[in-house]
Amino acid sequence: MKDITGIKGLRLYTPWVLYYVLKFRTKQQGTQKLTSIFEGIITSKTRINILMRLFLNPDQEAYLRELSKEFSTPPSVIKEELKNLSKVGLLSQKKNGRQIFYRANTTHPLFPELHSMVKKALGMDKILDSIVSRLGMVKIAFLMDDYAKGRDTGIIDLVLVGDIDQKNLQDLVRKTERYIKRKIRPLVLTENEYEHMKTIFDERPILTLWTSLPNSQ
Repeated sequence: MKDITGIKGLRLYTPWVLYYVLKFRTKQQGTQKLTSIFEGIITSKTRINILMRLFLNPDQEAYLRELSKEFSTPPSVIKEELKNLSKVGLLSQKKNGRQIFYRANTTHPLFPELHSMVKKALGMDKILDSIVSRLGMVKIAFLMDDYAKGRDTGIIDLVLVGDIDQKNLQDLVRKTERYIKRKIRPLVLTENEYEHMKTIFDERPILTLWTSLPNSQ
């Protein structure tokens, strides 16, 4: 199959073919590892790691050596993948001093689907469906630290604001952990506690999953 995307290993005729294949596979496979969802479409594990890292939270950015250290991959390999992904417009870049910072290009036509697929692959949709939507009194739910940065470390720090039934929450967390195969560390706050701690959260990476509060994270 001819590769006209400019990325070796992405064997598709057009980006829109990629869109529909990803959409189909995401629906079929659900909350599986990103590697499984991309199987047969993207053959580079490093490229998958970069997409997962930058497309979960588009507000986050990273530079070459940071990604090289995080993925234990030679800088030359990371550089080539960043170059390829930037070439087809999936990543945008900004120079700051001697460093070039990369982030997901939110204006790319495929961004919404890739962003949605990464969230599903990492279990974010399941957290919303199985925990947040069943607690009833949640005002805001967000991730902080590693997963807010797009780092799949296996421990999800989840902050829940509202009138939460702790016993029900613990049961839902246990069930969801078994399904997504990741540990969830919930932090429950009242609205007043959240307002008092807001300046602390403002200094840490945050990814909002759900909110009914105005001017929230």
